[in-house]
Amino acid sequence: MEDTVYELYYWPHIQGRGEFIRLALEDAGAPYDDVARDPARGVAAIRALLDASPDARDYDGPAPFAPPVLKHGRVALSQVANILGYLGPRLGLMPGDDAGRHRAMLVQLTFADLVSEVHDTHHPTSTQFRYEDQMDAARERAQAFVRLRLPKFLGWIERTLRDVGGPAQMLATGHSTCDLSLFQLVEGLRYAFPKAMAHFEPSHPRVVEVRDRVAERPRIAAYLASPRRLAFNENGIFRRYAALDLVP
Repeated sequence: MEDTVYELYYWPHIQGRGEFIRLALEDAGAPYDDVARDPARGVAAIRALLDASPDARDYDGPAPFAPPVLKHGRVALSQVANILGYLGPRLGLMPGDDAGRHRAMLVQLTFADLVSEVHDTHHPTSTQFRYEDQMDAARERAQAFVRLRLPKFLGWIERTLRDVGGPAQMLATGHSTCDLSLFQLVEGLRYAFPKAMAHFEPSHPRVVEVRDRVAERPRIAAYLASPRRLAFNENGIFRRYAALDLVP
């Protein structure tokens, strides 16, 4: 099954959570099919995967709840940290031992918490309402995020990088999915909260160092320059709204 092409099921017009998976696949040079970006399949392919009855599924186990979904042979997995936990050892981007994988999972789940909090700055009330329908609540949530939560997360990441020692990397074992995910976090935060990140980055040099090192990796640099890398936009997780771009 190691020769089987990875299939990524994610919304075709946004980076979103699917981008954390794409970065790992791109960095490793792994063959993958970004299924919904094929106009002939599109979002309907995602719906078909999620809604298939048990006897119609071409994979084992329960149906994933929501994208991103990675399908690899008869394996179908959702949740970013879970998917990266599967891909990491196979792509050489995560330790192969149990303790190392759990350390990587700790980092990825913490990143997932941060991503959720970023999302809730522009949709604090309900995902069923537009941002424009909850702007006052969004500004209040963004203010708390920028002043209280973002520095707490960045501080933890910076301390983790310091404690690892040596070149800036999230795991002592070397370059990993965690570094790729941190790159995406920094890029997204710079897009959504440029004022806050300009304020915080000078006091978090290791975070910036990881971002810069990942951006220079040959396959990542090629990916970022290609049409496969979608631009950030106001339909994804990281959204830029002037009213939410607050100075800490």
